[in-house]
Amino acid sequence: MTRILIADDHPLFRAALRQAVASSFADARIIEADSLAALERLGQDEAVFDLILLDLHMPGTHGFSGLVYLRDIYQRVPLAVISANEEVAVIQRALHFGADGFIPKSASVDAMTEALERIMNGERWVPEKARGPRPPDLADYTAMRERITSLTPQQFRVMGMLLEGMQNKVIAYELDVSEATVKAHMTAIFRKLGVRNRTQAVLALKDLAIDPPGDL
Repeated sequence: MTRILIADDHPLFRAALRQAVASSFADARIIEADSLAALERLGQDEAVFDLILLDLHMPGTHGFSGLVYLRDIYQRVPLAVISANEEVAVIQRALHFGADGFIPKSASVDAMTEALERIMNGERWVPEKARGPRPPDLADYTAMRERITSLTPQQFRVMGMLLEGMQNKVIAYELDVSEATVKAHMTAIFRKLGVRNRTQAVLALKDLAIDPPGDL
């Protein structure tokens, strides 16, 4: 049985993906997640997958942070980004951060089916406009992945809230912890990122950010 994770917070698009998956893998068992919290629960349960399909925009994730998070946990599992943001620069950055393919949400079911089959077979699949020699991986992206994956799950959540501009007291309320605990997490995050304050942290993490997509 092929186990496939669909991580997307849009119910209608998850349904479209299920249709494409069913066309490619008749025996597929589909597991769905609609937030970072749901992904974390799967990680804690050590769920096993044969393919991961990830939207870049879900509650709890910020830009490419969800991709980095899943790539670290499932290092040998084919992982494709599914996104409404189809800029070539975004596609290339997704590949740098560890994606094995990039499927636009505007793609037809037939195109999605072809992409899923190729990625499962170990090939890279990206839209035609982004095909060609892949730019060499940059040391900055590797360093960024290492810094982010050194964070604990709670520090990762705090980092996401930091990038959303939340103040410590708001983060404390959202996580149901004290402000002192949030400050301790911030200190640890700053140390692991090699920065001294919130502004420097946001600048250090700028490569994670992408503009939100338009409406589907």
